[in-house]
Amino acid sequence: MSETPQMGQVGPAFPDTQSLTENPPPSAPPPVEQAKKKDSKPASLWSDAWYDLRRRPMFIFSLILIAILLVMSFWPSLFTSIDPFDAKTCELSTARQGPSAGHIFGRDNLGCDVYAKTIYGAKNSIIIGVATTVITALVGGLLGLLAGTRGGLTDTIASRVTEVFFAIPSILGALLITATFRDQGLGIWIVVIALSVLAWPMTYRIMRAAVITARSQDFVLAARALGAGQSRIMFRHLLPNALAPVIVIATINLGGFIAAEAALSFLGVGVTSPDISWGLMIADARNRFLEAPLPLVFPALFLSITVLAFIMLGDAVRDALDPKLR
Repeated sequence: MSETPQMGQVGPAFPDTQSLTENPPPSAPPPVEQAKKKDSKPASLWSDAWYDLRRRPMFIFSLILIAILLVMSFWPSLFTSIDPFDAKTCELSTARQGPSAGHIFGRDNLGCDVYAKTIYGAKNSIIIGVATTVITALVGGLLGLLAGTRGGLTDTIASRVTEVFFAIPSILGALLITATFRDQGLGIWIVVIALSVLAWPMTYRIMRAAVITARSQDFVLAARALGAGQSRIMFRHLLPNALAPVIVIATINLGGFIAAEAALSFLGVGVTSPDISWGLMIADARNRFLEAPLPLVFPALFLSITVLAFIMLGDAVRDALDPKLR
C-alpha cells in the first residue's frame, strides 16, 4: 500500500508550474522555419551591397533622378509637344525673349524654345556618357583581367602601353581626335571614340590591381590545385571578385564623360548642329549671356544635375561594396 505523506515529510517531486511559466524550456523551431534556414543561401558581397543600397537615401534619390533623365532622353515627347528640329517652331522675331506661358524657359538666339531643346538635348549627352562608360569598362576591364592573371611579359607590355596613354592630356587628345575625324560622318560616335581611347587605361589599372590581389587568395590556389584551367580561373574566380571596384569607377566616370562631351561641344568639336546637346546649347548662348542668360543657365543646370546624379550613385555604390565604409 502506498503511504500518504504526513506533515513535514517531502512529497513526490511534482513540477513547479510557476517556474515553468517564468522559464519555459527551449522548444525546437517549427519545421517551416527549419526548412527556411536550410534553404536560405549564404550572404554574398552583392546581396549585402544591395541590402545596404536600398537603405541609403542618396542611392534612392540619385536613382530616381537618373530614371527621370533616361525617360526624358528616350521619350522626350512625354515632356514637351514642341519639336525643336522643326524650323517652323523657331521664330527669329522672338529671339531671346524671357519665359512665357507657352515657353517656360524662354527662347534662344534663334527664337527656338529653350525648354524643348533642353529636353531633347539630354539624349545625345546621356548616350555618349553611357556608351563611353561601357566601352572603357569592357576594354580596360578585359585587358586588366588578362594582364593581372597572366603577369610576366603580358603585364609588362600592357602596363607600358597604358603609361603612354596616361601621358596624353585628356582634353587635348580628345580635341585632336574629334577635330581630325569629325568630317567622316560618324556623328556623335566620334566623341565616344575620342573619350574611350583616352579613358580606358584608368579602368585597366583598377582591374589589374584587383586581379593581382585576388589571385593570391586561397580559393584561387585551391582551384589551381584541383586542375582548373586558366580561362576558368580568370572568368569564374578572379573576375567576380575583382568586378566591384570597376563598377564603382565606371559609375562615377559616367558623369565625367557627360561633362567631357559638353566641354568638347562647347569648344566646337563635339556634337554639332543640327544635333542638340547641352554643351552645344551652352556654346550657342555664351555670346549673348549678359543679354539673355536663361538659354545658357537651363542647359547648364540640367547638365550639372545629371553629372551630380551619376556621381552620387557612384559614391553610394562604392560605400555599399566596400565593407570598411559601412
